[in-house]
Amino acid sequence: MIKPLRHRNAWLALWLCGVAALVVVCLLPSPDLPNLHVSDKLEHALAFALLAGSAVQLFERGRALVVVGLGLLALGVGIEFAQALFTTTRAMEAADVVADAIGIVAGLATALTPLRDVLLHIAGRHP
Repeated sequence: MIKPLRHRNAWLALWLCGVAALVVVCLLPSPDLPNLHVSDKLEHALAFALLAGSAVQLFERGRALVVVGLGLLALGVGIEFAQALFTTTRAMEAADVVADAIGIVAGLATALTPLRDVLLHIAGRHP
């Protein structure tokens, strides 16, 4: 399910670190975060587009990307519940999940372009 990348375990670990970083940032108290002066929804869409687009570089097209897309969507829903349950400065918003979904679709759409194998060309194939 993972593309034949050289050092593919390292690339996968890096992607999983990105997922973990997103969770941490989404659960930090909002006053501790820098104000980027952009819409919160745009931040959600861009973060999930980056994760989904990165997944396109790692995983083969087809079932693997469907699973990753659904997993990222579940992560977005889980983050919203966690914000409501475990934080006092964050609120659960359905619109955030919609923004996450838009980002996921945009990121996964790169699988339909020649950009889908950029990492294979840069990092090389596993021998």
